Amino acid sequence: MMDELLDYRAFDADNHYYEGLDAFTRHVPKSMRARCVQWATIDGHQHHLVGGRLARAVKNPTWNPIAKPGSIADFLRGNPLGKKAIELMAEREPLPACYIDRDARVEHLDKQGLDGIWLFPTLGVLYEELLKHDTAAVTTLYSGFNRWLEEDWGCNYKGKIFAAPYVSLCDVEWACAELESALGNGARVVVMRPAAVHTATDGVRSPADSLFDPFWARVNEAGITVVVHAADSGYTTHGYVRDGFSSDVQSGGYRPSIKQFNIERAAYDFLISLVYERLFERFPRLRIASVENGAEFLPDLFRKLKQSANRMSSAGYYREDPMDLFRRHVWINPFWEDDVNEVAHYMGCDRVIFGSDWPHIEGMPQPLDFLDEMQNFNADDQRLIMRENALVLNSLL
Repeated sequence: MMDELLDYRAFDADNHYYEGLDAFTRHVPKSMRARCVQWATIDGHQHHLVGGRLARAVKNPTWNPIAKPGSIADFLRGNPLGKKAIELMAEREPLPACYIDRDARVEHLDKQGLDGIWLFPTLGVLYEELLKHDTAAVTTLYSGFNRWLEEDWGCNYKGKIFAAPYVSLCDVEWACAELESALGNGARVVVMRPAAVHTATDGVRSPADSLFDPFWARVNEAGITVVVHAADSGYTTHGYVRDGFSSDVQSGGYRPSIKQFNIERAAYDFLISLVYERLFERFPRLRIASVENGAEFLPDLFRKLKQSANRMSSAGYYREDPMDLFRRHVWINPFWEDDVNEVAHYMGCDRVIFGSDWPHIEGMPQPLDFLDEMQNFNADDQRLIMRENALVLNSLL
């Protein structure tokens, strides 16, 4: 039994649902669906059109049948079986109820030895990029999506499931309104993608630009955690390989390329910009959790922050050491492939949070499989990472 592995129940800071068939349409006006998300039948298969264009992130957005959790984990760990990723994904199963139903998920958490979870989208973190040219479509889509989320999952369901409403800064007034709605529904976290912000009238801006201060001011006041989750961040591979968020693994055409770095590049740029632009100095109660973005960028990030502190010391640019600011305001959920000991070295054990990415194919077959990565930590530090740090973030300040 999973609950026998620990003498307490872990809190998993990275779980996912698979979106229901009407997740992107239920609360979107018919007049806007062509600009947002529609279903289309192509060669007898169901697909999403996003902004009128075929979305290629997954081959089957109905999710049924579905590959098993962690099916490519061994491939990512070094491929000890010497198999192609597509072979490891070949075994499919009917869509389990706990992927789409909150009561079934709560029951399943007990079997997994988990006390609670943060719950994030699967496709929902991919579609802002495809609509970034149409701010009204972004806000309309995610207003509807967040209403669906509250109805089907709940932002705080039975004290076990904490689903994160999606927020974009593309319209700061809309973002503030969605934040208020999330708070009113008992949300403990909201989620956004790590990307520069495409606005309708002010061009492309850093998320730390003062234009967005009304949003960050309300986050600061409310004491809610903002999760920056891996997503389609629109990062270019500069012609080395085809751009766009499509699954090379699922297509069977997987090969090494710099595209594998895009997720970490996006998170690195987003997080360091918050410090460079002194967001945490303006709003000293902000808490940012980086989830499913990896952590291999940390050594270079701290090197750059130290360089910046030294270069700007004569100008008095920073009121405080930027490395200390980063450690105080940012929590890191490492990939299980990362060296968790290295992450703890840079961040401190009180700033590392466990997340399994369950039930995605690249995550862990079972959430507590993550304990294999924790063998060098003492019991107190292990408990911080596996439970207590996330519980702190899951409480409003």
